[in-house]
Amino acid sequence: MSIVNSIIDNDFYKFTMQFGVTKLYPDVKARYKFINRGEHKFPDGFAKVLQKEIDAMANLALTKSEKEFFAKNCPYLSPAYLDFLQGYRYDSSEVIITQNGSDLEVEVEGYWYRTILWEVPILYLISELYYTLTNAERISNAEVIKRTSDKVDLYNRLDVTVAEFGTRRRHSYEVQDVVVQELKNHSGKSFVGTSNVHFAHKYDVKPIGTHAHEWFMFHGARYGFKVANSISLDRWVKVYYGDLGIALTDTYTSDVFFSQFDKKLSKLFDGVRHDSGDPIEFGEKTIAHYQKMGINPLFKTIIFSDGLNSERVETITNCFKGRIGLSFGIGTNLTNDTGLRPMNIVMKLTEISSYDIPWTGVVKLSDEKNKHTGTERMISLAKEMLNLHDIPGHEAPLND
Repeated sequence: MSIVNSIIDNDFYKFTMQFGVTKLYPDVKARYKFINRGEHKFPDGFAKVLQKEIDAMANLALTKSEKEFFAKNCPYLSPAYLDFLQGYRYDSSEVIITQNGSDLEVEVEGYWYRTILWEVPILYLISELYYTLTNAERISNAEVIKRTSDKVDLYNRLDVTVAEFGTRRRHSYEVQDVVVQELKNHSGKSFVGTSNVHFAHKYDVKPIGTHAHEWFMFHGARYGFKVANSISLDRWVKVYYGDLGIALTDTYTSDVFFSQFDKKLSKLFDGVRHDSGDPIEFGEKTIAHYQKMGINPLFKTIIFSDGLNSERVETITNCFKGRIGLSFGIGTNLTNDTGLRPMNIVMKLTEISSYDIPWTGVVKLSDEKNKHTGTERMISLAKEMLNLHDIPGHEAPLND
């Protein structure tokens, strides 16, 4: 039996961005590349097994029940888009997988509105297959439930809201299923939803998410780095008219973001998401920004979502509770807290093109050292345009 058995076993923001792309950029093509940050060594034959799983995804289709779930819970997704999604099928010819010894390479290319759905399934397939093919023994489901229960008890005591964000680096489908079920069934009010639409549907909870770095990376490559954040957010508003109002801040560093997050956007968006760099420094910076704009920070929210565990959630809560709205998106610490080393893998948009522009590299700068992505040339250009010459280094270039 294939690992992926639902076309909505994916992060919610992939569908929300796909809707935006179909409306605004149906002619744009995209390339993605797998990045093995953790330098994991893959066993012989891994690529062949992964290819088999990728090929099997062509059989997935949106069910009537899944479509009804979208329509009920996401009224901002148009009926035309849901009809499109019902007819969508994965095409494995868009994915190129190669293995040289223990090194794995995965690249995706095709129209952006189609290829945008590949990233998350590829990552969780790589993760689950890695543990399976290396015969890594995890803790029992009972222990997974106990660990999850203890975390929820803490979140309830802290009186904070938490969403499960762990699809892309989950240990396995089974572990994520166990975790979401425990989050749903555990007493208390801390759990507010999951980024995984399949599990949101299965357990009748809210799907959580807005947009990812690639939305901003595209606009930077297409329109220029200096206006990337403002154009990205303006176009998001054009699609969603105020719904899904949490803005991602760190594609070109949070300092650049806040310099472009003017009063109109600051008032229009419900809050911001932290995804790299020091969370305390970011929280203080966010509060100061809203105060500068004459906005009460208590009317806004920060979603913290970077490498969280129980201790970090408690530290952040103690610092900011009562000063600004707080919520947490917790990923690996929920879905891959299994007694094994979690995988450190990502898949990033690398280039975009359309009828009027050739293939152009995209850039992500981040607030965290060594997390920049893009070619040497494009990163240098972005830093120059944004006056960020003192920003630290970047990952190995994706392509030159």
